[in-house]
Amino acid sequence: MAETTTRSALPKGFRSAEQGWPELHRIPHPPHRLPLLGDVLGASRTTPLQDSMRHARRLGPIFRRKAFGKEFVFVWGAALAADLADETRFAKHVGLGIANLRPVVGDALFTAYNHEPNWQLAHDVLAPGFSREAMEGYHAMMLDVAGRLTDHWDRAALAGRTVDVPGDMTKLTLETIARTGFGHDFGSFERSRPHPFVTAMVGTLAHAQRLNTLPAPFLLRRSARRNEADIAYLNRTVDALVRARRTTSGDGDLLDRMLETAHPETGERLSAENVRRQVITFLVAGHETTSGALSFALYYLARHPDVAARARAEVDRVWGDAELPGYDQVAKLRYLRRVLDESLRLWPTAPAFAREAREDTVLAGEHPMRRGAWTLVLTPMLHRDPAAWGADAERFDPDRFDPKAVRSRPPHTFKPFGTGARACIGRQFALHEATLVLGLLLRRYTLRPDPGYRLHVTERLTLMPEGMRLGLERRAAVEVGSPERCPVRGAGE
Repeated sequence: MAETTTRSALPKGFRSAEQGWPELHRIPHPPHRLPLLGDVLGASRTTPLQDSMRHARRLGPIFRRKAFGKEFVFVWGAALAADLADETRFAKHVGLGIANLRPVVGDALFTAYNHEPNWQLAHDVLAPGFSREAMEGYHAMMLDVAGRLTDHWDRAALAGRTVDVPGDMTKLTLETIARTGFGHDFGSFERSRPHPFVTAMVGTLAHAQRLNTLPAPFLLRRSARRNEADIAYLNRTVDALVRARRTTSGDGDLLDRMLETAHPETGERLSAENVRRQVITFLVAGHETTSGALSFALYYLARHPDVAARARAEVDRVWGDAELPGYDQVAKLRYLRRVLDESLRLWPTAPAFAREAREDTVLAGEHPMRRGAWTLVLTPMLHRDPAAWGADAERFDPDRFDPKAVRSRPPHTFKPFGTGARACIGRQFALHEATLVLGLLLRRYTLRPDPGYRLHVTERLTLMPEGMRLGLERRAAVEVGSPERCPVRGAGE
């Protein structure tokens, strides 16, 4: 019998679908379900999201999957997702994959349960760090880190080498969030191998992913020991960063806010443990998703030279002869922003978000849900729903984000940053950084794809194009002013 929920408490731990969906039998599931094992035939441990996308295409806008006694309900239909966006009836659910990260970051912004007070405290303290004034302050540091990327790519272009796009975008976005948020330099572009922080971070994400796909954690003893070592390294790195800041004065960045700012109403401050958790969260989430977004955008720009030419013409027109684009000039790259949005539509790097019922309700007037029942919204499939995006939803077309086209679509059909009060706090930071970097790269290079490359998407809770490399050709037209001066560096550098 399904567990009954009351107003005072919800079931603890993982809640299988039969606990919250009274008419679960009406929701389709894959054929050939096996006793005890569930829907495991043909399933892949390494690409569970893409497996679910394949099932979604066959089973429709709501379906379920079961593995080793755990049943999940998936939603991707636009009408269903729009109903789940109703904050009066639904809230964020910290699902299994996110809960697996709580040993790393505890009750930080991304992983806190709705009832935990540290989420609201941290959100209210840190939200001003993403205001327009704060963003303008980050702009110069973003340009400086982008200059390190273009120095690296210039050397590759001169030598006739291709560049590792996902690897270099990871270096770029890690250095950007580390510099702008915490005044730290990991020296990523001076390293031949990823910084140990990145290795540890990828290890914790991979371990969390593996926990999702195995019936019992004891099967991952060796991985669990490695995960403990990775967490310890992340903690040591951040603790050293915080200790160094306590002995010096910063410039009002996110870390300063964490250490010095009290809640405007209660006067409460973040504890030392909570500061550590938030720093790790921003370092991980603040670069992992943006690096994927940039990589997918560069994939599509390289594969669609007509789109790249149109975006490049806009950059040349808007930025003109300026050596360095100003903060406001980035927002004027409206077509390039459409390219980024269309890339995020097809491959949102945070590919799912979970919602739970605040009270007993009926989803879209059709599916009863008990209080605490939850579902996982498959964002790449929501972004491909023909009901919202048309019969050609699989096709890359930035003009889908022309203002007129956006107004013609129903709301809640584009959700690359989640939804509601718990949507990504850093989304404007990520969008400004990504648009700026794409503009700089298009202004400087012609992108040459590898004709033999076929898009392969790797999953580690976030999505990334694996093994993608590009050839580069420097554009003579971007040499503004003195030929010795780098167009993305300041005078005298």
